[in-house]
Amino acid sequence: PFTFPLNLVANKVAPAIAAGCPFVLKPTAKTPIGALIIAEVLAETDLPLGAFSVMPCSNDDAAPLVEDDRIALLSFTGGLIGWDMKARAGRKKVVLELGGNAACIVDAEPGRDLDSIVDRLVSGAYYQSGQSCISVQRIHAHASIYDALRRKLKAAIVKLPAGDPRDENTFIGPMIDEDAAKRVEEWIAAARKAGAKKIVGGRREGNLMPAWLLEGVPRNADLYRREAFGPVALMEPFEDFEDALDAVNDSDFGLQAGVFTGRLDHAMRAWDRLDVGGVIVGDIPSFRVDNMPYGGVKQSGIGREGVRYAIQDMTETRLLVIRDC
Repeated sequence: PFTFPLNLVANKVAPAIAAGCPFVLKPTAKTPIGALIIAEVLAETDLPLGAFSVMPCSNDDAAPLVEDDRIALLSFTGGLIGWDMKARAGRKKVVLELGGNAACIVDAEPGRDLDSIVDRLVSGAYYQSGQSCISVQRIHAHASIYDALRRKLKAAIVKLPAGDPRDENTFIGPMIDEDAAKRVEEWIAAARKAGAKKIVGGRREGNLMPAWLLEGVPRNADLYRREAFGPVALMEPFEDFEDALDAVNDSDFGLQAGVFTGRLDHAMRAWDRLDVGGVIVGDIPSFRVDNMPYGGVKQSGIGREGVRYAIQDMTETRLLVIRDC
């Protein structure tokens, strides 16, 4: 995808080299430079001719990479088009990481002070203008702390400087293009028309979308059900922890979820019940370390990334039996 164009490429390339697998890399047309930089680095190594290829091309021209049976594995990170690719992939193994609309629970006894939780929620929701598959999109806060958390989030978000990402003081930068910003703007407008209330928000300028926080977003709104992939989050209160778990699971996606709780039984209950690939206790769902098994369920994909798990996907388990006759 266009986000993390160096790191997410390296997450696939390094395990392929370690497993001894030649690979063809097709970067997104929107940010191909990172993949080409990696190719320049690899060209200076002693990898044999044909060990790797980088093909910056349009999606329309990439069909053979999906459909040709001579390619044994398709590993794709991106949007829901991945399911169509899986259907066209034939007999090859397929690994898909397709995003989500990540939720974060803030319990009545959150286990941390609210100010530090606000710092993490703001980072998770608005870092890279929310253009991350594990961006904090839904915040479920216990009713006893909801008003205080809402107030603190509002105060923090209105201070976020927006503008040129080359300015080190900028926090909210532009989205990838104006069409993406317009889509988020339309989803916000539709949610507000259906009854959602603005806590923080502003006017779009080109592909620069200001940070938004809303409450009362209907469960059937695009802003609740789909992946926003922009600088917008929503809040809703809960009375019972089980209801919060139900709300997190009320999604077509299941990549990661965050749970701020000081109760071990609630942490383990979240682990038992949440239908996601990863449960992050004491932090936001945006937490990721490159060596952990990373991936989701439901519409979020199949398979796991992470060095060890990617290498496993790129190998075949074989058996040798020698009988002493």
